[in-house]
Amino acid sequence: MPQFIITLVVTAVSMLVAEILLPGISIDTTLAALIGAAVFGIINAIIRPILILFTLPFTILTLGLFLFIINAICFSLVGYFTPGFSVDGFFDALFGSIIVSFVSGFLGTFFDTKD
Repeated sequence: MPQFIITLVVTAVSMLVAEILLPGISIDTTLAALIGAAVFGIINAIIRPILILFTLPFTILTLGLFLFIINAICFSLVGYFTPGFSVDGFFDALFGSIIVSFVSGFLGTFFDTKD
C-alpha cells in the first residue's frame, strides 16, 4: 500500500510539473492532481493495453512512434474524466505525457516505487 501512495504522489507531482511547463494544461488544485494521477494509473492499466493491441500494425509500421500518440490519447482522457484537470489540445497532451514520463522516471529513482 505505501508503494501505491508513493507512486500516486510522484505521478501527481509530475503532472504539476507538466502544468508549470505547458500553458495548455491546467490543474486547479493539488487534489485534482492526485485524482488525475489515480485516473491516469487506471487508464494506463485498462485502456492503454487495449489501444496498443488494436493499433499494433500502426505501431509496427512507425517503429514504435505511434505509442507517443497512444500516450497522448491516454493523457487527454485524464483531462476528460478528471474535474479540475484540463488539457487544451493534442500537442499539449503529447508533450504533457512526455514530461510526466520523464519526471516520474526521474523522481522514481529517489523513491522505491517498485514492489
